[in-house]
Amino acid sequence: MSGTPGSFARSVLADRHPALIRQVADAFPYPPEQRRALDALAEETAAPASADATSGPPIGPLSTHTGTDSRADDVRRWAEWGAEAYVGRASWYEVPFLWAESYFYRRLLDAVGYFGPGPWQGVDPFAPFKRAELTGPEVADELAALDALDDLAPDDRDRAVLQGALWGNRADLGFRISANGPTAHGSTANASSTKAPSAEAPTAEASSPNASSTNTSSAHASPTHAPPSTPSDDLLADDSAALWRHLAAAPPGTAAVTVIADNAGRELIPDLILIDHLLHTGRAATAVLHVKPYPYFVSDATTSDVVDCLRRIGQAPGRRARETGARLWSALGTGRLVVRAHPFACAPLPYADMPADLRAELGRATLTVLKGDLNYRRLVGDRLWPPTTAFSLPTGYFPSPLAALRTLKSDVIVGLDAGTVAALDANSAANGAAWRTSGTYAVVQVRTV
Repeated sequence: MSGTPGSFARSVLADRHPALIRQVADAFPYPPEQRRALDALAEETAAPASADATSGPPIGPLSTHTGTDSRADDVRRWAEWGAEAYVGRASWYEVPFLWAESYFYRRLLDAVGYFGPGPWQGVDPFAPFKRAELTGPEVADELAALDALDDLAPDDRDRAVLQGALWGNRADLGFRISANGPTAHGSTANASSTKAPSAEAPTAEASSPNASSTNTSSAHASPTHAPPSTPSDDLLADDSAALWRHLAAAPPGTAAVTVIADNAGRELIPDLILIDHLLHTGRAATAVLHVKPYPYFVSDATTSDVVDCLRRIGQAPGRRARETGARLWSALGTGRLVVRAHPFACAPLPYADMPADLRAELGRATLTVLKGDLNYRRLVGDRLWPPTTAFSLPTGYFPSPLAALRTLKSDVIVGLDAGTVAALDANSAANGAAWRTSGTYAVVQVRTV
């Protein structure tokens, strides 16, 4: 639950969300109406004075000014997704964490007028943060490093591209804000910050991996460098070989890969590089990329973010980057690569509750790759399973073979061996580091049956 004393969930609501409201308010010259709405949301979601209290102002409703029929449909969906049960009846600290966190972002979009009607309709409140990261020097360095893939043996190239997509998940802007990480203008997110993020003059810090990670060199995010793969290192579980075997077993020209994206910018670029690699090498005949239908969780990818990333790849000076960008652009034009934005992507529910049309679509995939922490939480039901629970147990309902590429930024984790968990727990007890939420560790977990 969101208000469990001392929990990661409570810290997100009490610390991350207020910081984010301030960052968004500083990022745009919003008029008084939007600023009043943001202040009201901050007051409504503020933590109770007592560290163990869960009472507070009741959760407020969505705006009735939806602007279009599609947004009216969205309001109806949220009613079905739990708004009727919680809104006006409970505080933010008395409802499930996944629901509260998701609903917060929907309310934030309401507050800034994203759904209109009005001049701020459709203006992404997180765009300055995404733009600063995408234009940062780390992205330029990583795209330039793509040419080094030509020097690798095919198996090493496979591994490098896959691990680039994995470690790219460290580039999570929302996580960095909550960890006092860099903002779009390179300063630190804190309660007294009054500077407006600048998209025109990003610093090197603005695109660095999350500040709380203990090992955040660009080598981890670059597709041409591979991090350690043994349980004693940052990669706690590695089923990469099973992923490649599964794709190789598909009849030639039939493999259909679906990627459910997480973050835009510095994470989405290596995801797109992975998709191109699968298409270009024939591991996949077709690919589908699922993104969010509207801005969500600060840096979650939308269709416009995909286009921005494709343009960024295509503008890189290196030969391989330009060729990758051109192939991806062509694949979208011919239908070999399709972008989807299903409404359920923003649902505050686990994937076990996915609607029939999405279940049918994913069921046709040879392999579904789920990126990032939020998708992982939704995949396993956002429950505190024992960490040694087999990955196949909470994911058996999923309609296709799947692979989860995720860095750990929340408490939920399964599929680890007992020795690894014991060592991590002992290390955390000794140095006070929370291994489940620091963003330091990662997993590649695969279920093919």
